[in-house]
Amino acid sequence: MARKGNVEAAPLISAAQRVTSYEVTDFPPPSGREEEWRFTPFRRLRGILEAGPSTSRLKCTTELPDGAELLELAADDALRTAAPAPADRAAALAYRFADGATAVTIAANTELAEPVVIERKGSGTAEPTWAHLVIEVGANSSATVVVDHTGSATFSGLVSVIVGDGARLTLVSLQDWDDDTVHLEHHAACVGRDATYKSAVVTLGGDLVRLTPTVRFSGPGGSAEMLGLYFADAGQHLEHRLFIDHDQPDCRSRVAYKGASNGDGAHSVWIGDVLIRANATGTDTYEENRNLLLGDRARADSVPNLEIETGEVIGAGHASTTGRFDDEQLFYLMTRGISEDEARRLVIRGFFADIIERIGVAEVRDRLLAAIEAELADGWAPGVAVEA
Repeated sequence: MARKGNVEAAPLISAAQRVTSYEVTDFPPPSGREEEWRFTPFRRLRGILEAGPSTSRLKCTTELPDGAELLELAADDALRTAAPAPADRAAALAYRFADGATAVTIAANTELAEPVVIERKGSGTAEPTWAHLVIEVGANSSATVVVDHTGSATFSGLVSVIVGDGARLTLVSLQDWDDDTVHLEHHAACVGRDATYKSAVVTLGGDLVRLTPTVRFSGPGGSAEMLGLYFADAGQHLEHRLFIDHDQPDCRSRVAYKGASNGDGAHSVWIGDVLIRANATGTDTYEENRNLLLGDRARADSVPNLEIETGEVIGAGHASTTGRFDDEQLFYLMTRGISEDEARRLVIRGFFADIIERIGVAEVRDRLLAAIEAELADGWAPGVAVEA
């Protein structure tokens, strides 16, 4: 039994018992000992889990192609959508204190020729910033939405995603914050019948970033692809906690996250939870997380979890690896006249290449390649021995 104050609380037995709610009171302030918070360094959260209303807001600019509509919803109109409800206290606080929501909507039977690009820039960390973004793609439509975070902030957000029946959505979330930023955010997606949802999370900047992408299906035949790329520098804490709830038959999910950590105190955390409920027959799921350690003081925690309540599945599996450079790859490149430092850089580029290509958005691909080059040129100590 876990003890909090003078009250004993039983640990979760099943992922099916996860609490989701729009009410902050349903999520007591965590102590840090809870399973879902045990990796998060509480002293660096700046009290955001106990904070209240704030006038601070991110500065947002939006590139809106034909076929997409942008709405600003008042607090009373920020309806509790078909997307899953907040899964932790940070997201419930964001819903409560965001003072409404920004909604991007794509009508049914619409195909966007260009991506929707939402640029969010923080202007300071002195007080908390809250935001609620709703993305709704109508039936049989196709869209790409890119959300780009820069600047400085103490920020907690909720992203509610509804992918209609037969629709296709690619959602790219870029975290390119300044080094002093704290960013907590829940991506809550509902995928309709025969719909396709691709989530791509890229985390490079910030002091502490904790993202919780979740997916559930509202009809059979849905597909979810969850991609992630992260690069933790010295002192950074980058945490990604995924949950895919297979509660409909004949649905498919794939998870592939890759990360690198380098420098004193660099810490990445990846948690991948997949639940296949008893009625989710015909499920096909696989998740993997790969971590590359570039220094002897970097750390990566990787915890895949798979819970299956039915034996009638097509496939279900997971993989997790954490280690250093492949010495054979380095040797092969060096025997062809490539220096050790450049060989290591080529290995890192190759490590991330498939994730970048699978994101499939040309503008994002070019930016990520440049960002990785910048990471390799700034503060990387090549040649450091690493224990696997």
